Amino acid sequence: MREITMERVNQVRDEILETVKSATLTHEQKVAALANKADSLMEVLKLPEGLDELMNQPIETKCICDLSEGRAPLRPRYIIPDYAKFMREGSKFLQLDPPKDLFEALNSLLIFYKHVPSVTNFPVYLGALDELLEPFIDDVDEAMAKKLLKLFMIHIDRTILDSFSHANIGPKATKAGRLLLEVEAELENAVPNLTMKYDASITPDDFALQCVKTALKSAKPSFANHAMFSSELTENYVIASCYNGLKLGGGSYTLCRMILGNIAKRSENLEDFRKNQLPYVMQTMAEYMDERIRFEVEESGFFEHNFLAREGFIHRDQFSAMFGMVGLAECVNILMEKEGRAGRFGHSEEADQLGVSIMEQIDEFNRNHVNPYCEATGGHFLLHAQVGISEDIEISPGTRIPIGEEPDELIDHLKNCAKFHKYFPSGTGDIFPIDVTVHRNPEFVLDIIKGAFSENLRYLSFYSSDSDVIRITGYLVKRSEIEKLESGQAVLQDTTALGMGAKQNGKILQRKVR
Repeated sequence: MREITMERVNQVRDEILETVKSATLTHEQKVAALANKADSLMEVLKLPEGLDELMNQPIETKCICDLSEGRAPLRPRYIIPDYAKFMREGSKFLQLDPPKDLFEALNSLLIFYKHVPSVTNFPVYLGALDELLEPFIDDVDEAMAKKLLKLFMIHIDRTILDSFSHANIGPKATKAGRLLLEVEAELENAVPNLTMKYDASITPDDFALQCVKTALKSAKPSFANHAMFSSELTENYVIASCYNGLKLGGGSYTLCRMILGNIAKRSENLEDFRKNQLPYVMQTMAEYMDERIRFEVEESGFFEHNFLAREGFIHRDQFSAMFGMVGLAECVNILMEKEGRAGRFGHSEEADQLGVSIMEQIDEFNRNHVNPYCEATGGHFLLHAQVGISEDIEISPGTRIPIGEEPDELIDHLKNCAKFHKYFPSGTGDIFPIDVTVHRNPEFVLDIIKGAFSENLRYLSFYSSDSDVIRITGYLVKRSEIEKLESGQAVLQDTTALGMGAKQNGKILQRKVR
């Protein structure tokens, strides 16, 4: 264990006092922030040489970011319980029998959610709600079922206080799914996030169109290419947190990300980037992730003692880890400039092909790196196009074209996306604000989805340009709540602060409207 300097201790003390005195944090947000401060003083991991130089730097120069996971990981970052098993068998630890009707099913799920940890302290996956509730949906008449679902979703929005919490529906049409979509369109809440697993060969058009109409009202559901995810992760996959493809009954130990634009900055030229800088950063981050995983599995005791593992709602061998990246666009543009070439990412075939070659190099490294505890994915990490954080400045999420530089034609934008979505089984996606006139023609959006998925795009999100609920990067926030926080008022959900940062630093309100 490394010694903590008194300078660091005093810095954290000042941060703790600032948190305690904050006028814009709720009590729950203060408690979570204080726990993170305590964790930041731990140094139990055997860190790879060179990590400090790459990670503990200002955002303009750091090349590795661990996304505030802390230095003593006490649980995996993302946990994906098998809720269907819970509905079938109940839980001894929670003293709950299997639910027998809709009232008990909703009550049992709400109890279970409060005992599912994650990096946010809230569950990042709430289950395939339509499938979970469909067996109970006819226990009451439709009006009562809808009222109960509405109360259920309100309860989630008011008690799971960040929008990284995520539920799934589809690909089959169900009565429960239809009622949930009606409820979400009426409530326009930011929590939970929601994904429709869409497959044109399975999903009826009328159900898909109801999803589109709800998305234009509430910025959800997003649409996942069910055939694509199933071919990579089997049908035993879920979409959790932002848009993360993970295995049911497992999850992700950790997620770290490379900031590719900053790696390009420290490179003399393209050759230096390829031969020296990128390999060095990838190896250092992989070693750091290996150590985090080792501690979680071998020392934290989570998998031995937590009831989720003891009762079989999760299994350690269904976990993997997410090898993340951001800023491909900035990386390409910097390298093109250093090589004296014209053209920018998203507007030049040469620039886009440079981006593809960089992704091929990252993919090859990942396929050759082995972690013994990532059995769920053949001993390899999953590549992840990370959505960005509120502090990011001139760092585009994943492989996205920078906001303000989107091609004029939607088809050109989608063709760029198609070059990169295939690399990211654990998540990537693109976001399209839609002009309000499309409310009269939701078939337009469904046609986009069908065409895009036929070209192996992985994940698409839409929202109306006049919607209060907006998709920030991979999560949802209300414009009205951002405005409250900007005026100095406390707000219920902590992701509002992230949305405010993304608005100020990431230009998310300036996306091109389609």
